[in-house]
Amino acid sequence: MVFERNKTNRRVVQDLKSRSTFGIFFYIILSFVVVFAANLHQTHLFFSISFLLSILGICLFRLIHLKISPKMGERYETLNKNIFFASVIITALIWGAVFALTMLLNGAYVPQMLMTVLICGLCAGGVVAFVPDMRLSIIFNICILMPAVIVILANGVNVPLALMIILYSIYMGLIAYRGNGEYWNALENEYLLEIKSLEMTRLSNTDALTGLYNRRYFDNEFERELKRSGRSNSMLSVIMLDIDHFKVINDTFGHQVGDEYLKKTAETLTSVFKRESDIVARYGGEEFVVLLPGINADHAHQLAEDLQYRIKAMTIDHQGNKVRATISSGVICCVPDVNTISDSIISCADQALYMAKQEGRDRVVVFTSTCESNDDE
Repeated sequence: MVFERNKTNRRVVQDLKSRSTFGIFFYIILSFVVVFAANLHQTHLFFSISFLLSILGICLFRLIHLKISPKMGERYETLNKNIFFASVIITALIWGAVFALTMLLNGAYVPQMLMTVLICGLCAGGVVAFVPDMRLSIIFNICILMPAVIVILANGVNVPLALMIILYSIYMGLIAYRGNGEYWNALENEYLLEIKSLEMTRLSNTDALTGLYNRRYFDNEFERELKRSGRSNSMLSVIMLDIDHFKVINDTFGHQVGDEYLKKTAETLTSVFKRESDIVARYGGEEFVVLLPGINADHAHQLAEDLQYRIKAMTIDHQGNKVRATISSGVICCVPDVNTISDSIISCADQALYMAKQEGRDRVVVFTSTCESNDDE
């Protein structure tokens, strides 16, 4: 299996709980049916009261545990899982013990027949419900059927019935084995489909050459972050940058070298802008854009200069030649409101980048939120 273990275990336990919850209410209803339909409350009052109290007690406990366990968090995940498994086994043992004791009641043909049919149905339902965990399914099967078999064989009464119950238990075990395999095959297919879907999403959001986010992803995230910053009244910075004279690299050394330079530029970008909230994207050709939530103008300017120095020092070896270039950057920082549009911010950053190019390249120009330029070189 290729599953991530903790995630899968949580999923399986959740499936077990959801598949078995409905049965808890049936246990309560059926316990009263057994007692009153077979008139056990009249002939065996203590036995009936003990049976009803046991079923009501374990069912109430399971319902309460199902309610509070999600609120206990991952810290108690293993404990909650063990409690759930133990409560299921205890439920099966109660039914198994009552079934076994019913077989010993003198003159109780109707309760014995009714209990036999009922237990076979409960066993089948439980085995199917618990197939995600074959061990639990098998243990439930044994606990609900085998006490009666032991009692019958020990007392030498109705041995054919005991043999039939044994065969039925084996059959239920085979059902559990097959159902478990089908469940895990389906779960694996679901997991692989999820992985494939995530990979497709990643590829659709990623620039194939550089591995950075593409422009579409940036535009979507920029709109989302712009609204968030507008609601929280927080700083938002954008850096537009362009590789200076990149066409010369392509014309002189070829497009393969140009592609290698773009890849190395992308690596340098991600080494500078490495917060989880930072979004670095290839905007087109040799142009890149960086979104920096919660960063003011001074900090954004400092990061842009750091990138500028690193790019200037970056080289690619090609047939004994050192391929190098510089970058020009335009920075805009503002505190957007709910009416701010993304195009206006991108336009300001683009104008700042244009000014950096016009003033000689290899520099950073920072704009204020009102798009008034302020040359920082």
